[in-house]
Amino acid sequence: MVRIVHQDEISVDYVNRPDTSAKRLSDKDRKVYHAPTGRNTYRIVAVSFGLLCILQVAVNMTLRLSRSTTEGPDKSFQQGWVYFGSSLYFISSTKLPWLQSRDDCQQRGADLVIINTKEEQNFMGKFHRLTWIGLTHQAETMKWNWVDGTLLTESYWGEGEPNGHTTRNITCVEIRFFEQEKSWNDIRCYGQNFWICEKNAL
Repeated sequence: MVRIVHQDEISVDYVNRPDTSAKRLSDKDRKVYHAPTGRNTYRIVAVSFGLLCILQVAVNMTLRLSRSTTEGPDKSFQQGWVYFGSSLYFISSTKLPWLQSRDDCQQRGADLVIINTKEEQNFMGKFHRLTWIGLTHQAETMKWNWVDGTLLTESYWGEGEPNGHTTRNITCVEIRFFEQEKSWNDIRCYGQNFWICEKNAL
């Protein structure tokens, strides 16, 4: 704004003149908001989706193991392996001699079942089938051995068993009286039976 005081004198007043005494803000004092770029948004979405997939897989595995344990062996024949304790068990749907039965188990990454506890023995009876187990008698050593080489320490022989087949070179064992806890029977190895494979679940 310009104001005339006298004809020979001109006075100039400045309006809205910037205050030079005010302290200028440095770049460090200014907070600047940067909008997320498209790449960052994509990364967040991808990581979130990956975590959801991992969670879904974990839930599915837990439900599958839980279902196989609660359904019992009869419903698990079609599904293949049955979970019990710390092992997985496979029950065959056909019959073979003992040696061929063991070969089948080994091709599945397992071996014929080794029964270590009373609970496991009772579980075997729930299959309601005459089945080979991984126990044999060698006439040369006159001892009962499991397929992993360990000696038999706790047995579940049926009444009157074993009853004399131990004179052969090798004698095999089947679960015959599956309605009873003491259900083992010694038998010639070339007979045909169903079989039970076992492998570690861990």
